[in-house]
Amino acid sequence: MKILAIDTAAQTGSVALLDGQTLVAESLVNVRATHSELLLDQIDQALRLAGLLLTELDLIAAVRGPGSFTGLRIGLATANALAKALGLKLIGVSSLQQLAMNIPLCPVPICAFLDARKKEVYTGMFEWVDGQPQALGPEQVLPPEVALKQMSGPVAFVGDGVLQYRFLIDEILGDRAILPALCHHQARAGAVATLAARTYQEKIQDFSTALAPVYIRPSDAEINAANFP
Repeated sequence: MKILAIDTAAQTGSVALLDGQTLVAESLVNVRATHSELLLDQIDQALRLAGLLLTELDLIAAVRGPGSFTGLRIGLATANALAKALGLKLIGVSSLQQLAMNIPLCPVPICAFLDARKKEVYTGMFEWVDGQPQALGPEQVLPPEVALKQMSGPVAFVGDGVLQYRFLIDEILGDRAILPALCHHQARAGAVATLAARTYQEKIQDFSTALAPVYIRPSDAEINAANFP
């Protein structure tokens, strides 16, 4: 099983190739350039380094959200186009579950904390069960202080929202907050590929011919349209 994984949910863009049990290529770029400028080059480089052709792929996985509306559209449009051209199925992966993969075997609940801008975060709680993070509740978009005040006991945090709102985490949770090293807050497409492989093997979800983004909150255009008399 050869899986191409794409993540464009945040400023960081990541692409990975999983061949069976082996992660054979992965790139992660955290720069100001847009995903539309970098993504195809990342995919091409990963394939060249792995010595694979697009036609040798078996499955495409992509982060479906939540995250940057523009970033998600670019990543999913690319994944959908490749899948259609190659006749492949697609698997969508949550950006929050992907982030929780960065703290493996964590003995306490994991809070994925992704900056949603507008003074909000996309957040979800996970626990490590049977080799992967399992959701403890729904994914939400909330002001960070509201999300933090809902938590009890020790919690491990991961995601770029941790860096953005570290002062609030310290103020509200204090010693109850467990914070990994800075390198663990970057989303990685290798985790997307790993989650997709397990989803495929265990038939956890139906495989799609096209993936739609999961935004959680409405876009500015939808809000403006709803308020237009």
